[in-house]
Amino acid sequence: MLIAGFPAGAWGTNCYLVAPAAGEECVIIDPGHQATEGVEEALRKHRLKPVAVVLTHGHIDHVASVVPVCGAHDVPAWIHPEDRFMMSDPEKALGRAFGQQLLGELTVGEPGDVKELTDGAKLELAGLELTVSHAPGHTRGSVTFGMPEAEDIPPILFSGDLLFAGSIGRTDFPGGSMDEMLESLARVVLPLDDSTVVLPGHNQQTTIGQERATNPYLRQVAAVRQQGSMDAPRRGM
Repeated sequence: MLIAGFPAGAWGTNCYLVAPAAGEECVIIDPGHQATEGVEEALRKHRLKPVAVVLTHGHIDHVASVVPVCGAHDVPAWIHPEDRFMMSDPEKALGRAFGQQLLGELTVGEPGDVKELTDGAKLELAGLELTVSHAPGHTRGSVTFGMPEAEDIPPILFSGDLLFAGSIGRTDFPGGSMDEMLESLARVVLPLDDSTVVLPGHNQQTTIGQERATNPYLRQVAAVRQQGSMDAPRRGM
C-alpha cells in the first residue's frame, strides 16, 4: 500500500494519493486549494496513474483543484449529492463574508465528469476498496472513506473534517450541525477498531484508540451512548 499525503494551500488541507504500490493506478482524495503542483509532483515521484478524485465534502479548501486535476488526467470526481453545489458556489457553502474572500482568486466549477456518492457504497477503484460512510455535521454531504485491514496494514479511515487529532470539524458554516456531527461520530467512528489509522482533512494523523481515549468530543458521545445503554430497559427471556 502506498499513501502519499501533503498539506495544501492557505488552510493546510491534506490531499492524499492512494495506490496499491508505486507504479500503479491511484485515487486522489481532496485536491484542495493550490494542490495541483503537489499532486503532479507525487504522481511523478511514485509513477502513479490517477483513475478518480474522491471528495470528503464540498468546501473550497478541499475541492479547489478538482477541475484542473480531473481535466489534466481525464478522470471523474466523486462527491455526495448534498455537497455537489459547493464546487460551483463556494459562497453559498461558506457564507457571504467568507466566500467573498475566495471568489476573487479562485476559478470555481465542476469537472466534466461528476459521480455521486451514496452511504454504504463500496468503491472499487485502482485496485482499492473504499467504503463510503455519510457523516453529516460539518456539511450535509460530508463522507468518510474507510479501507479494510490488509496483510500487515491496519484499517484506515480518511475522515475529512469529521474527526481530527484531538478535535472535530467546525459546525458553524451553512449546513453544519453540532447535533448531526455528534451523531456521525457515534455512528461512523465509535464502532471502529482502536487500531484504525485516521488520516484527517487537516493536521496530523492519529488512531481511533488515541481519539477514543483523549478526544473530548468522542469521549462525550461514548459516554452518552454508554449511559443510554445502561438506562435501557432489559428484555425478559
